[in-house]
Amino acid sequence: MSGITLIGLIIIAGFVFGELINKLNLPKVTGYIIAGILLSPQIAPFVSKSFVESTTIVTDISLSIITFSVGGTLSISKIKNEGRQILKITLGESGFAFLFVMLGFILLAPFLLKIDDATYMTVYIPLSLMLASLAAPTDPTATLAVAHEYKAKGKVMSTIMGVAAFDDAMGLLLFSIAITVATPFVSSQDIEIGSVALSVIKQIFGAIMIGGVIGFIFNKVAQHLAERSEGMMIAIIIGFLGLCFGISSYLEVDELLAIMFMGFIVVNFNKKQNLIFKLLERYTEQLVFILFFTISGMHLDISVLGDVFLLVLLFVIFRALGKFIGVFVGARKAPEEVKKYTAGGLIPQGGIVIGLALMLKYNPAFSTISDEFINIILGATVIHELIGPILAKFSLKKAGEI
Repeated sequence: MSGITLIGLIIIAGFVFGELINKLNLPKVTGYIIAGILLSPQIAPFVSKSFVESTTIVTDISLSIITFSVGGTLSISKIKNEGRQILKITLGESGFAFLFVMLGFILLAPFLLKIDDATYMTVYIPLSLMLASLAAPTDPTATLAVAHEYKAKGKVMSTIMGVAAFDDAMGLLLFSIAITVATPFVSSQDIEIGSVALSVIKQIFGAIMIGGVIGFIFNKVAQHLAERSEGMMIAIIIGFLGLCFGISSYLEVDELLAIMFMGFIVVNFNKKQNLIFKLLERYTEQLVFILFFTISGMHLDISVLGDVFLLVLLFVIFRALGKFIGVFVGARKAPEEVKKYTAGGLIPQGGIVIGLALMLKYNPAFSTISDEFINIILGATVIHELIGPILAKFSLKKAGEI
């Protein structure tokens, strides 16, 4: 079957399954992932493995748009308005989730995951580090859907959305640091603390510099585009995102951190910020999500998933423990209902973590752990998207906001 035919099939199948799963009051993203699983080479004989591997450019563009939107939530005024409490809770729940997953997998993964010639240094430590870096992000769409359905309002709801807005940014930062630290382990290089630290600094500051420069240039260009020229604006946005991703990749700095910082520059220093992000949401979001999540599901290897199912459950459990304890610690001075029930709305996970998992899969240095890694993340995403709305509803109801 030709590639263009398969792309059409991916979009239609993703749309249909998204609508069907939405009828069950579950997030559409779950339907997209299921559609992708059914179209994976292991199940659909007409889909070749080479086609799935050739979808990198589609996922890179999609992830760039999603990451740019994440950067767009980091307005300076919003950070000031949300106050220290939101940042404390974010640091607490993301930090504890990272710590619990990392330590839990370092201790248990060697007994539950058998990989040929695996050692702590070359497999289990880098795998644990990379999984831990993806424990922080939260997908707020499921919680938001529940809130809209039941007209939930209150301190817990506003705290959940405030924390979720910063969660993805924290996840991107942790992922950037983790992949830089883990690379020498998986590539069997001699590990020197000094060189690793320099590499982390290069990744972070290089990404900030590239994102800042391209964001500045984009702001200058956007000033000269008429507001009625929406099609031109979308074309320019995607063009600059591709430029930012490509230059970052060429200079070997973190592509997503650069794009996130570009979004930060645009939302804080561009007078047309509302127009820019609303255009992306209105005209590209649905197509991007269908393509991105359905293709993500196609990467799920069912045969490997059976081998890592227990690890999927452990990831879900360790992450949830980290979220609940981290919120409790970070919200020490917050109202009691915020301390008790905020974490219940931070369980859903999707979006950015799937894109980051795919980026690792495409990185040849991580070939020894990439299949297990992406199956743990995708399996956990399906569970999180299924139980997330239920936990969100329970938490908001207990908080008295429904």
